[in-house]
Amino acid sequence: MKTIVITTVGALALAITTGFAAPVHSSDAPDFVQNTYPEHGVEAAWQNIQSVLVDPDTALDGKTKELIALAVSAQIPCDYCVYSHTRGAEAHGATDAEMREALATGALIRKWSTLLNGSQYDMDEFRQEIDAMYEGN
Repeated sequence: MKTIVITTVGALALAITTGFAAPVHSSDAPDFVQNTYPEHGVEAAWQNIQSVLVDPDTALDGKTKELIALAVSAQIPCDYCVYSHTRGAEAHGATDAEMREALATGALIRKWSTLLNGSQYDMDEFRQEIDAMYEGN
């Protein structure tokens, strides 16, 4: 079962990242959507995936979206997502260096989120510091 899901996720990533116009009907959704999502919501779930990752008329290009998705996938962590978005990033021409940088960025944000939240650093003081860093930009 895991092999089937991973293969389907990889096929979806390839379809998404190569500009394939994916079907919008729930019966055409990949098995991993149909077999994991409540039946009454499959079509909406599949349309949601397409509207964010497939639609070419979005503010972010496919490579940027796949690099973001890869970094988030590693932080969750989700083996299925890491596989899918690695394939997607590669299909969009992302280099190993770009993928490593996306992953390092995700790890850095996770690290500082842990430190700031765990320390209960004062939010007002933090905002003032950040605002001062960006004054004049």
